[in-house]
Amino acid sequence: MSRANAESLPALRLRHGEDRRLAAGHLWVFSNEIDVAATPLTAFAPGDVVRVVSDRDRFVGYAYVNPRSLIAARILSRDVEAPPDRSLLVRRLKMALALRRRLSDEPYYRLVFGESDLLPGLVIDRYGDVLVVEIGTAGMERMKDDILEALRKVVEPRAVLWRNDSSARTLEGLPLYVEPAFGEVPEHITVRENGLAFEAPLAGGQKTGWFYDQAQNRRTLLRYVAGARVLDVFSYLGAWAIAALKHGAAEATCVDSSVSALAMGERNAAANEVKLATIKGDAFDVLAELKAERREFDLVILDPPAFIKRRKDIPKGQAAYRKLNLLGMQLLGRDGLLVTSSCSYHLSGDELLAAIARAGRNLERHVAMLEAGGQAPDHPVHPAIPETRYLKTFFCRVVRE
Repeated sequence: MSRANAESLPALRLRHGEDRRLAAGHLWVFSNEIDVAATPLTAFAPGDVVRVVSDRDRFVGYAYVNPRSLIAARILSRDVEAPPDRSLLVRRLKMALALRRRLSDEPYYRLVFGESDLLPGLVIDRYGDVLVVEIGTAGMERMKDDILEALRKVVEPRAVLWRNDSSARTLEGLPLYVEPAFGEVPEHITVRENGLAFEAPLAGGQKTGWFYDQAQNRRTLLRYVAGARVLDVFSYLGAWAIAALKHGAAEATCVDSSVSALAMGERNAAANEVKLATIKGDAFDVLAELKAERREFDLVILDPPAFIKRRKDIPKGQAAYRKLNLLGMQLLGRDGLLVTSSCSYHLSGDELLAAIARAGRNLERHVAMLEAGGQAPDHPVHPAIPETRYLKTFFCRVVRE
């Protein structure tokens, strides 16, 4: 897009003073921040590109719009000379790739993490020469052809899968679909993490196939596993448990509600020359049953899905985290380790620690937090956008007093 064409883009005018948060670095424009008398949202179609301007006509940035969403616009560029086009996408992808190459010697990582890589609404995971792309917004959906061509130029993948089936798309008024963009997309791919290889499903797996965000925390785990009896709850493909076994754990049991995930976990264990025990079932029910059987473990890992996806879920979700940590903690022996996580943005780290502390008090155990972890650095945090910091993981020693 030329400068002249960019200047012809329609304006989206902000109300008085509503440019302050954007000037501080945030990329989202909420619908109540827009001067709808001057620039009515109804004049725009989902995905339209606009010039965001202040109430004094100062250029704020180029953005795409969705009048159906509470987040009515997302900034793509603050440079008046760099309007949104394929060349901008290429520059953004090159910047994202440069970081990941500094972080990893192998091409297995989250290549793009939305707003933190200045590509709001776009997530890309890399599995060698196969990419899985998740588009969450109408603006990025409109740019999908340019995204694909930019990926061909910057990464040169052999195949790309569109994994566009997240609930965020429903909020944006977008259809859900999973389909190859080009190339032969395999049913399963290999992931390399911390020196181990795992098989993971693509189209049929959870999210984009693998949870790269916990890679650093799984590395931290390794110093605690020697000789331990390990329970891995919400285990998915067994990444925590298999890493523990390869680094000296005595035994490991995986708990998950998915038969196929547990079966693949067993195959991953065999491929890494270790053996897992597996239990299929609802995590809360299984933990209660293990307690009734008087089972004990030295190390319990709780890595659940998000119990709180929206603000209205907070009370119910907080109760779920409290119950889960109590159930997990009561399975620990006299001196055990609880590794517990939350990927719910709406649950703060302090609230998760409070749930852990409450469980310890109820069981009359002393709890000491040894380490705190967040998402791996290929999921960078945008300091002006707290929503990009979502993962909390705590390593806690739990001792019977």
